[in-house]
Parts: sequence; structure tokens; C-alpha cells
Amino acid sequence: MRLLPHLLIFAACWLFMQAAQAEPDRELVYRLKASVVKVHAITASGGHGVGSGVVVDKDTVATNCHVVANSAGISISKFGESISPVEMIADWQHDICLLKFKYLELPAVTLASAASLHYGDEVFSIGFPGGPPKPQTIAGKVRALYAYDGSMIVRTDAAFIMGASGSPTFNQSGELVSLSTFKSPGKQAYFYSVPVEWIVTLMQHDATTSTNPTTTAFWDLPPEARPPWMQVVQPYQTGDWSALEGIARAWLLQQPDSAEANFYLASALHGQGQLSPAQQSYERAVRLQPAHIDAWRGLATLAQQTQQSVLLNNAEQHIQQLDGQAH
Repeated sequence: MRLLPHLLIFAACWLFMQAAQAEPDRELVYRLKASVVKVHAITASGGHGVGSGVVVDKDTVATNCHVVANSAGISISKFGESISPVEMIADWQHDICLLKFKYLELPAVTLASAASLHYGDEVFSIGFPGGPPKPQTIAGKVRALYAYDGSMIVRTDAAFIMGASGSPTFNQSGELVSLSTFKSPGKQAYFYSVPVEWIVTLMQHDATTSTNPTTTAFWDLPPEARPPWMQVVQPYQTGDWSALEGIARAWLLQQPDSAEANFYLASALHGQGQLSPAQQSYERAVRLQPAHIDAWRGLATLAQQTQQSVLLNNAEQHIQQLDGQAH
């Protein structure tokens, strides 16, 4: 099915914003890199997997559990040296593992909160995408925040590839807010990170020496069992508006005050030509989250279609303001 113009506008603006991200302070990045490590996992068959990790406490490195799952051996490398953990604390459901060491002697980062983030906030991640010898920095913006299991899942446009799992994501002050963890399928992928709040909670749990998962990570469940903010991505990107409407309405039953759920319902109705209810849902989305630039773009497209000059002018002003923030 042919995509709506506002989806094409979104794709073009996304590419522009990727090129326009403000780079974080170099001195700050240099200091933070001292706390970022490459994580190595050896499989039972002798294979070698690579991920990223960050020092979050004395002798403690946080990474994603899927980096080390079912491994026969784990180590981290830093400054040309390799060291193995003595134990691990695992939260398989949330995909966070803490590797515990003796005499690690690397500085811990400052922990902030994913809940402190706002739409449009500039963030950056440091990790080893593709497994390079030195950590790489990727800048981006917060594109969405999803309430989930007592905290917030963070979606940014700081793209990452294999090797970057477990990369720390920092706010502009250099405080840890989340770990880069998973992405949606396809070329126009969404990139998600799990909140630092889950790391803090995990620090209070007991250690294990087993690398065998005891449960499936929430993001790797069967599609129908995944959170609604994951289920909406494919029908939204392919223009399957009927399926998207069904997911969005079920989501709203769970979270009626979710700006994201209202945005996806608006997009589904818009795609089916139901312009009046679509406008109502877009407007509810921006009332709940005034910095929801995609909802404003949807409103701008709808205003053009319905020749609402006042609405169009208002939407365009918000889009320009949000596009220019923090630059």
C-alpha cells in the first residue's frame, strides 16, 4: 500500500536530523570512554561474540544479557588487557546483566534516570558497533519514551549495529540514562535502550555463575506477546492501517493517557481516510506530549488536506521550533 505523505516527510526529516545532530563535548566523551569496555563471549563451539559494557559501580560492568547468554567464557578488554568476571547478576527478562570483577580499577559513570529524559533531548552512546578496536560515539535525540514495567524504554535515532549491544547512552551532562539493547527489523529501524533504573534495581539482587537464560527477554517474545509500542512499528511502516488501528486501540485500553498510543491511532485513522477522528487523536497526542514532533507532522499533513490554515500554521510553528531545539 502506498505510504501517506506525512510518512515520507518523516523519513526525509529523519535523514536530515541524523546529519544535524550536535556532537557532545569532546573532553566529556574522552573521560567517559575510560568507563566503556568491550565485552567478549566465547561459545561452547568456540565462536566469539562481542558487545559493549559500562562500569556502573566499583568492580561492576553493566551489559546486555544477550551478549553473554549461553557462553562458555566471558571477559572484557580495556587498554589492551583482558579480565574475566568472578560472578554475574542477571535479569534475563529485562536483558541486563552485571558482571562482577575483582580489582577492576576503572572509573564508574554517574547514574541518572531514563525518567528524567524528554522528547527531543540530545543523547549520545559510546560502544563498539561492528567490533572496532576503539569505542565509537554516536549522537542522537530522544524520539519516544514508553512507560514499561515501572520505568521508561527510550527510543532514540542514535543508530547502532552488532557489537553495540550494551552500549551506554548518556545525556548531555555525561550521566548514564540507558543501555542500547535492541532495534526493530528493516531499513528504517527504531533503536531502543533499556533504563538505568533497572540497573539500579539489579544491583540489589543475588549473583549467579550461570550464563543460561532462565526466561526470554521481553523484546524477544513472540510478536503478539511483545509490548504494543513494538507491535505498532511494522504496520505503521508498511501502511497496514487496519492492523495498526487494532493494536493502538488495545494499547489505549491499557494506557489511555499515552501520547504514543494516540499518535498511532491517529496515523491509522488518517491512513484510512477518517480525517476528523484522526485529527482528534493527533490533537490529544500533542496535548499529552507537546514535543511529539511526529504528531505535529501528522496534523500539518491533515491540515493541508482539509484546508485548515490556522491548524496548519500552528503545526508548522511547532515543527520548526522542535526541529531547531538544542541546535
